[in-house]
Amino acid sequence: MKLKNVAAVGAIALVTAIALSSCSSTPATPTPTATKSSAPTVDLSTLSGTITAGGSSAQANAEAAWTAAFTSVATGVTINYDKSQGSGGGVTNWLAGSYDFAGTDSSLKPAQVTSAATTCGAGGGLDLPVYLSGVAIIFNLPGVTKLNLDSATIANIFNKKITTWDDPAIKATNPGVTLPSDPITPVVRSDGSGTTANFTTYLSQTQPTLWPYPVSTAWPVTGESAQQGGSGIVATVAAGKDTIGYADQSAVGKATQAAIQLGTSKTYVQYSAAGATKAFAAAATAAPVGTGDLSQSLDYTKITGAGAYPIPLLSYAVLCTTFKSPAQAKLTTAYLGFVDSANGQAVSAKNAGSAPLPTNILTEVAASLKLVK
Repeated sequence: MKLKNVAAVGAIALVTAIALSSCSSTPATPTPTATKSSAPTVDLSTLSGTITAGGSSAQANAEAAWTAAFTSVATGVTINYDKSQGSGGGVTNWLAGSYDFAGTDSSLKPAQVTSAATTCGAGGGLDLPVYLSGVAIIFNLPGVTKLNLDSATIANIFNKKITTWDDPAIKATNPGVTLPSDPITPVVRSDGSGTTANFTTYLSQTQPTLWPYPVSTAWPVTGESAQQGGSGIVATVAAGKDTIGYADQSAVGKATQAAIQLGTSKTYVQYSAAGATKAFAAAATAAPVGTGDLSQSLDYTKITGAGAYPIPLLSYAVLCTTFKSPAQAKLTTAYLGFVDSANGQAVSAKNAGSAPLPTNILTEVAASLKLVK
């Protein structure tokens, strides 16, 4: 029996109980069911071909889970997602025409929007939100399992103004904690990283005096331990004593995370999916750069509500509005339609610890995917 699926607008319906492993990024085989929609339907059993993509390492675990779920239904499809170059490399490869879409934790910059008109034609590209998570501040400090950090202290640590763990600023937010006089070793990204862009946006907005650098996918401070990918930061922090770093939640694993000050209050918050959702609701404002574009601007200074996580991370899939091959457009939009369905978001929440995107964003993505040809 052929099972129909409204892939063009992302309405892939899975069984009610999605059997996903709690310790693996590979879900059990889901069963699609028919979903009513006025949009044209796509018979997934007829899809075949290869989707080539890459970029954001923050998306990597989610992409693995999305791929496993989608290709268990669309068995003729292969999806290759390369996380090795981070968001910056992903966008560069997409602009060069090497990728069907790029995963990036930072929407296209003005110069990239201009370049996209060459890559894609007059319609340019689209930034479509696919993944909501948070930037974790992780540390390895022997004997210390809980640590509170405010934005000023974080900025000064990563700007090398606070250089020892017993600095008065750290002691002030951690009464009763025995902190050594050891030097702090910050660990940062060596590659172009959207996680870096999100983290530096948080620092520049909350502490513009202490963090006088422009937002960028490239780490702006020299002389720190620089590592490839979020997994590189996590591994280096874990292997080193007195280290501190930043990474997307999906890469953190068993690393110890600091609790982050909520606004200017005396409350310190650990990451949770619900906290990321609350933060997004408070901070996000639509900032489109063209028809169908769903870029969002996050104002981290507005994240003050109870339970919100202070450093949310929003990640995108970037694709052309016009593909050179209509068949490739159909294949890519079918996949991204699943990613931005309620079930696709449930898959990433289970496997990557992400927060499901709000329903209104999923609806807007479905409308934007209709523009792709």
